[in-house]
Amino acid sequence: MSTLPLHPAIVHVPLGLAMVVPLVAAGLALALWRGALPRRAFAVVVALQAVLVGGGALAMQLGERDEKQAETVISEKLIEAHEERAEVFVWAAGAVLAVSAAVLVVPAAAATAVAAVVVAGTLGVAALAVSAGQAGGELVYRHGAASAYLPRGAPAEAIPAVGAARVHREAEHDDEDR
Repeated sequence: MSTLPLHPAIVHVPLGLAMVVPLVAAGLALALWRGALPRRAFAVVVALQAVLVGGGALAMQLGERDEKQAETVISEKLIEAHEERAEVFVWAAGAVLAVSAAVLVVPAAAATAVAAVVVAGTLGVAALAVSAGQAGGELVYRHGAASAYLPRGAPAEAIPAVGAARVHREAEHDDEDR
């Protein structure tokens, strides 16, 4: 069994979908508005949003599992900042999921307006995904979280990103000393 964390592998599913769903939602909302597709076509957005929410929830669960190991090399405060951003992202995605499902059941006259709200919501979720992803990336590339998974005695430079993080931290300390 691998000792590497699963969180980094799984987290890319919801983050990637958060970038794609606004495009799909906008295209389907436009087609719905023009009458080019039936309302049930919006089920594609509902399905993608459901995978996004499920993947986000799984990534959060895996991140919590990996948290103790990461805390051996970086502060709990930094991890919690990332965790809070991820929670907001997943909860917002869940809310957009509910609204996207509403497109399928509201009266036909209201479906286009609700679809427009979904498009706006997916853009907001995309922005939240960038925020959560940036915080996670900083844990790895700036603060060296990946070094928590190095074999005992292995130099941090064995992982290029971790070595770069160490160089970056050392440069920051040099700047502070001046």
